[in-house]
Amino acid sequence: MEGEGEQDGCPCGAVAADQFDRLPDAVLMDVFNRIGNVKALGRCALVSRRFHALVPLVDSVFVRVDCVIPDDLPQPPGSAGSQQQQAAVPPARGHGALAQLARLVLGGIARPIQALVQILSPAAAAVSRRSAPQPASPPAPASDVSHHSPSEVLRPFKELRRLHIELPTGELGIDDGVLLKWKADFGSTLGSCVILGALSVSSKPPSPSTSPETAADSSANSADSNREPEESGSLPESLFTNGGLKLRVVWTISSLIAASARHYLLQSIIADHAMLGSLNLTDSDGQGVLTMDKRQLQELRVRPISASASSHRTLMPALSMRLYYAPHVELPGGTLLKGATLVAIRPSEDSLREGGGAGAAGPAGTCWISDAFEEPYRTAAKVLLKRRAYCLEMNSF
Repeated sequence: MEGEGEQDGCPCGAVAADQFDRLPDAVLMDVFNRIGNVKALGRCALVSRRFHALVPLVDSVFVRVDCVIPDDLPQPPGSAGSQQQQAAVPPARGHGALAQLARLVLGGIARPIQALVQILSPAAAAVSRRSAPQPASPPAPASDVSHHSPSEVLRPFKELRRLHIELPTGELGIDDGVLLKWKADFGSTLGSCVILGALSVSSKPPSPSTSPETAADSSANSADSNREPEESGSLPESLFTNGGLKLRVVWTISSLIAASARHYLLQSIIADHAMLGSLNLTDSDGQGVLTMDKRQLQELRVRPISASASSHRTLMPALSMRLYYAPHVELPGGTLLKGATLVAIRPSEDSLREGGGAGAAGPAGTCWISDAFEEPYRTAAKVLLKRRAYCLEMNSF
């Protein structure tokens, strides 16, 4: 092999490099789009001038946020960061149980919202860089996300069409064993939100003689057998034991605030990328998913959001909610959800226009509810949708 290389008059490495350079730009762009990860793309941009010119043309990017930028950096009074911290916990107005519930909900997620601001806000990233030791030679724009906000990291990409951002954790701290998942879609305001919760999730080995189809039927029959009397149209008595209803209200409000905080902080990214047609913001815990499609992104560009006066989040419109509850739901594979609750939420204006509330238009109208989660929780949503729906209303907040 060495003799052949010397006979050709060039090292084998040079031959390989020349052959690689013959690849057309379209092939390289397909490779870069398949890579997707913003860190890997940043490293690719350092390989050569050609790669450096092509990487910003990638149209599909995945950003995994490594860590939360510390929010305990020294900040002078009156600074933007200080004002953010003061605004994060709005004073609760009113008296009695409702005010206590507001303090419980808003106080419990104030720190997570601050953390989300630190993750996604370019201003917070700038504060972090000023307080951290500066390297002798700065890295490439997309080579590191630990001390840069996603907004800054994504700025070099000029033709971005599909974007997926993953946060290190969900915003809502929940007790061990408790299930809480949500999925929300937004335009300039909330389009819909689905929340699935359970007091506990347990597993037991499935029976060898039980097929998945039989298990699913058994789950539905189990839920039906636990159905409480519904003639009065009131909420089941078991929902009121041990503060069950209050807890589910906390789950609902907390999930909505977490979703609206994510939406609010995506504005700069959406404004910087006019060609963006799909955006997903998830977390590594699998707790919450925020989605925006091409139509919703364009709606946000044309119609600015209404911001909450009390914190860094989008103002929630008046909402129409349908709550589905079962004391327990058994899923295929032996997963058992205790105190399972499904909440389907739409703006009241949309529900009135469609004439039927959150679950209007029959089975086709509930697809956005049942398809909000992956298995086995999709099956849980379908089981809960067979139960009675309890309608609730919530004012704008």
